[in-house]
Amino acid sequence: MLRTHTCGELRLEDAGKEITLTGWIQRSRDLGGMTFVDLRDRYGITQLVFDMDRDKALCEQARKLGREFVVQVKGTVAERSNKNKNIPTGEIEILISELKVLNKSKVPPFTIEDDTDGGEELRMKYRYLDLRRAVNRNGLILRHQMAIETRKYLNDLQFIEVETPYLIKSTPEGARDFVVPSRMSSGTFYALPQSPQTFKQLLMVSGYDRYFQLVKCFRDEDFRADRQPEFTQIDCEMSFVEQDDILETFEGLTKHLFKVVKGIEIEPFKRMPYEEAMKKYGSDKPDLRFGMEFVELNDVAQNQGFKVFDDAELVVGINAEGCADYSRKQLDALTSFVKKPQIGAKGLVYVKINEDGSFKSSVDKFFDADALKQWADKFGAKPGDLLLVLAGEAAKTRKALNELRLEMGSRLGLRDPNKFAGLWVVDFPLLEWDEESERYHAMHHPFTSPKAEDAHLLETAPEKARANAYDMVINGVEIGGGSIRIFDEELQSKMFTALGFTKEEAQKQFGFLLDAFQYGAPPHGGIAFGFDRWAALFAGRDSIRDVIAFPKNNAGRDVMIDSPSTISEAQLNELHLQVKKKD
Repeated sequence: MLRTHTCGELRLEDAGKEITLTGWIQRSRDLGGMTFVDLRDRYGITQLVFDMDRDKALCEQARKLGREFVVQVKGTVAERSNKNKNIPTGEIEILISELKVLNKSKVPPFTIEDDTDGGEELRMKYRYLDLRRAVNRNGLILRHQMAIETRKYLNDLQFIEVETPYLIKSTPEGARDFVVPSRMSSGTFYALPQSPQTFKQLLMVSGYDRYFQLVKCFRDEDFRADRQPEFTQIDCEMSFVEQDDILETFEGLTKHLFKVVKGIEIEPFKRMPYEEAMKKYGSDKPDLRFGMEFVELNDVAQNQGFKVFDDAELVVGINAEGCADYSRKQLDALTSFVKKPQIGAKGLVYVKINEDGSFKSSVDKFFDADALKQWADKFGAKPGDLLLVLAGEAAKTRKALNELRLEMGSRLGLRDPNKFAGLWVVDFPLLEWDEESERYHAMHHPFTSPKAEDAHLLETAPEKARANAYDMVINGVEIGGGSIRIFDEELQSKMFTALGFTKEEAQKQFGFLLDAFQYGAPPHGGIAFGFDRWAALFAGRDSIRDVIAFPKNNAGRDVMIDSPSTISEAQLNELHLQVKKKD
């Protein structure tokens, strides 16, 4: 080995030891008779000392070191007089006796510090340099710890990890597939998996009753901070289970990861039906770190001559406790927020409950104090509170109020990143109507079982059927979701019929699974977690890109390797493809 120790392990008890270190030059400080150099590797930073009185030539050599030079040094561990309590090695320094430059470096295009001067696109172009920053390195180490602990936990519960294929069959359900042309079979294509769904169900038919996999999945969809064209799932399936068995098993995994990786004991997860989540929070992934539940006001706010409310399908609001002192400027900012195109509200009504119990609102000319007191009573509001009310079409208004609730939670410091609130959202609608295609689509996927008591609705009122499905939500982030599966061929056929598939279409797309169900398929269900999202949540990062080694940008490009890119005409011909040339 070229080193005896790493740059993160030496401590005061090592004083007097002769050691060898290797790493990258983080920074250097020339103080005349002394030169101090910070040496970095993935384990930490150690201060090196070059003394002009002890070795002039060595000190002059050190002064020529540039940032990110790769070096090997030998020296003696000594107690540091000016200690740095911000780093684990801050009580010691190395008195250098020998310096060897292993490789020089160009001047980096940005400073390799936590507070870097490089923009995101520049750092993604030089991602191999960006990964040297501690903030990114720590994210990948945390991700690694989560993966190890996930495997340990599931292995102890007798799950086995099975790899499933990456080159599969394209299906019309779900997001858009990435497709791969076949060279050997002209005009045919593989698809990259959006999930291993059908394969894990086939493993249940095969008798492998507890399966998991940390698996790459691919979706050709628009990109956001929490989406990438390729992402990682913790994919799991179990046989001979009901919904409660799966929720208890994977809530256990969640608590284990919080305890072992984060050192946190979290409260038991609440369970909330989808309808209740939408009614109380306007979201199927509500952030329960704070309250501000929705309060509907139709019965006390309508038919009072205020046309905005009278014409609305829904009048609904939240109580921002203690915010009655908001200025006109602050209220105007909230109004502008809800009127943003992505939020979609037409305006905002406010009611201040003053400390003396009087009211001040933006609709004083339509509602007197008695009427506003009725509002306040419905909210359970007290002096000093601020009521914020929206009105309009029900679904859009709930969506907009959800955004306003989250905004107020952030403004009031209620979305503490060090606090965690877990939730299972259950009883989702099984199907949703799509106006464009004029047919039902599966809310989860075509293999999700309806609730047993709703199975008959597939043939009479599909839109009323509830799914035996569940999502795990932590701090308003959907971490994972799954369902109890259909394992009966007859029920699966009814599901395909409700989705608008003919028998021939169902057989063509999923015949292999329907055939397998004829050979003793057990009751089964499963769940898949967005591993990147989970890692980002644990790391306290807003974007999953921060916990992926080599992510794509918002346009789905890898600007470091310049991908996607064109391929040669010879390759296109081999794949039986033609690219239409632009005029």
